[in-house]
Amino acid sequence: MTHPFLDLPPLTARRFAAIEDRVARLLDTRQDVLITQGEALLPLEGAIRAAAGPGTVALNVITGPYGQTFGNWLRDAGATVYDIAVPFHTAVRAEQIRAAFAEHPEIDFVSLVHAEAATGNTNPVAEIGEAVREQGALFYLDAVASVGAEPVLPDAWGVDLCVIGAQKAMGGPAGVSAISVSERAWARMAANPNAPRRSYLSLLDWKERWLDAGRAVLPHAPAQLEMLALDACLERIEASGLDAVTDRHRRAALATRAGALALGGGLEPYVHEASDAAPVATTLRVPPSLAASDLVAAALAADPALPLAAGGGALAKEMVRVNHYGADATEDAVRSSLEALGAALAEQGATVDPAAARQAVGLAWR
Repeated sequence: MTHPFLDLPPLTARRFAAIEDRVARLLDTRQDVLITQGEALLPLEGAIRAAAGPGTVALNVITGPYGQTFGNWLRDAGATVYDIAVPFHTAVRAEQIRAAFAEHPEIDFVSLVHAEAATGNTNPVAEIGEAVREQGALFYLDAVASVGAEPVLPDAWGVDLCVIGAQKAMGGPAGVSAISVSERAWARMAANPNAPRRSYLSLLDWKERWLDAGRAVLPHAPAQLEMLALDACLERIEASGLDAVTDRHRRAALATRAGALALGGGLEPYVHEASDAAPVATTLRVPPSLAASDLVAAALAADPALPLAAGGGALAKEMVRVNHYGADATEDAVRSSLEALGAALAEQGATVDPAAARQAVGLAWR
């Protein structure tokens, strides 16, 4: 028997390269773009291990769990690491970056997460990028959660290593990811004797065997279905217009914050300032007397398809996450999520106003 997912002609090098070019257009970058054959943790770790090592002095910004992970990788690679950790309900400021440079002028590598879906905050990358350029440091950015939900502009912001994934705001597959790499970053990798080679983590292998060879022959068999899904995802974004896609996410975030405040029951935005809140997902704080994980479980029992999750780890007690990204960046998804949370709160004896929440969502969406 045949199957449309199984009996496909092989993905050609030309098609693979064309999809990379589509990613480059999405990012408005003239840097080299590689599509890596794995979830975004692959290029995120590969880039750090390639560009950092003994002698690297890194500034690592922690605004959520991924920032903590990057600091661990940098230390594993032998780098000297200075962390800036800010409360998860806020964002880092360019002034804090400049203050760190003034205290440690030897810093030559900066790692930052653009938006942390896990905590619901977003960082002002354009302003931070200006400070990093003044320092002359290499700038590494995790834009996995932000791409598609808000602008991601590696060239304009001076980002040397920018990693994206398609599984959130882009509404695409999780099995492939991409990274844009500046000439400065390639030079740093080439000069690093500890950069991974002959390894799944090796970006330099891809550069030599794929980019430098004219993208004529694929180094190995690609993840065909994921690549086709990524191509379809990029085509859909192009057809809708990137501005329209990011606008849906902006509206969803504003509507969720407004609706949660109007709903009551002790629910409130986890990220204090709307300007610090990520468009990709909205995090909400529950009343101290309730456990967020129980509240989410009750809401999902009524409708398992809702884009709701409790916070991870220690945040499972206090945080609810409304994952209004991709196909769920809609007014209906926001409204339904808040209605389900309101019903779950009411079951626990909280006083809620679903009608006010619906009205607030509608007004904010306009």
